[in-house]
Amino acid sequence: MPDRLCQLWGTVTDVSPGVVSVAGVSEHAGVGNEIVIDTNQGAVRGEILTISGDRVKAFLFGESDAIRIGDRAYIDQEATVTPGDHWIGQIINYRGEIVGEDGAAPPRACSPRKLLSKAPPSHLRSGLGPRLNTGLMVTDTVIPICHGQRLGLFAGSGVGKSTLLGALANGVEADRIVIALIGERSRELNEFATHTLPESARKKSVIVTATASEPPGAKKRAAYCAMAAAEHFRDQGHHVLLLFDSITRFAEAHREVALIGGETPALHAFPPSTVRTIAELAERAGPGATSQGDITAIFSVLVAGSDMDEPVADMIRGILDGHIVLSREIAERGRYPAIDVLRSVSRALPRAASDEENALLSQYRRTIALYEEVAPMIRANLYEKGHDAEGDKAIALYPMLDRFVSETNEAGIKEAFAHLQALLTAKDEKTEKPKAGAAAR
Repeated sequence: MPDRLCQLWGTVTDVSPGVVSVAGVSEHAGVGNEIVIDTNQGAVRGEILTISGDRVKAFLFGESDAIRIGDRAYIDQEATVTPGDHWIGQIINYRGEIVGEDGAAPPRACSPRKLLSKAPPSHLRSGLGPRLNTGLMVTDTVIPICHGQRLGLFAGSGVGKSTLLGALANGVEADRIVIALIGERSRELNEFATHTLPESARKKSVIVTATASEPPGAKKRAAYCAMAAAEHFRDQGHHVLLLFDSITRFAEAHREVALIGGETPALHAFPPSTVRTIAELAERAGPGATSQGDITAIFSVLVAGSDMDEPVADMIRGILDGHIVLSREIAERGRYPAIDVLRSVSRALPRAASDEENALLSQYRRTIALYEEVAPMIRANLYEKGHDAEGDKAIALYPMLDRFVSETNEAGIKEAFAHLQALLTAKDEKTEKPKAGAAAR
């Protein structure tokens, strides 16, 4: 904390749930500056929303219960956190403190880092790097993830989103993993950290969290804290995997803060500044400058009622480099991860794959699409085999192609493509062998 003798102090004049007004600091305050309120139960931080006359209005990162009229407050013009290797394996709160060590001083070798920073200049940023081994057949082939790519994970509640994030944390090649759990239930935080996240991934991970019960300001600050941690490790030359769960809760927190600040609500009450705020956060991830590492990011998006056109989903889809859609219908029939391949896309393709691999992926998608087309006829007992060779082939291939999405891959990307090709070829042969009198499985 800065030396208080060097701070200009003001006085709290109004207190509302989550919001305070402070007099005496407006001449030195800027919108977005942090303000620190000294209460009899410790410091409470907030962020300045508006400046009017002789006072400022700020929303709080913590609770307002302990704040009283007349409490002193000062401006902290450059909000910082101190990420470093001492965060690895730890859970960090929105104040940038290790949970269980509140107020502990960071190691001297660690330098403070601004919470709000700009993305690397576009003319200095590298392009997407090579494909990453992810440990899953489907993301090693059909929906590839590359160094520095930013993907959206679109899912409703209870369809296996957290489990898939844990699998990617374990499978994706990364030097450091930063996990932002924004607006999650406190029970889910402990469950994710101790059960969903494998021990091998936990040893190189930082978990930054603000739970559902915390104020919206705390959720926004935790998101920026996680991004600052990812940028710190990126600047050290590491490849960082950022798992952000969820960007929807971040957008909802911004909406609440913006409405308090007087912004005009628009679609679903999200103010116009929401798109810019999400874009500014997402742009900080991605490829670093030439001499830096990369931040490969996966942002989860909560899709209410499987509506891919709901406001946050529509905003984020145009900002990122692809999206993975989890389907409730697929989850209900017991196939996990419940990825809807036809609705998912990686914008790293076709450049991320060779011509032969792209041809194989096109064949895979065409076969799945054809099966989906004839499936209603099969269920209605209206489909007759022998009249459409392509349809017959799709029906024969589909069970194994669907199962392919659930398979793990420890061998590598080339082996995953070889497996897919062998699977298709072997299945084709088996569908033809009965015509020659051979036994069919």
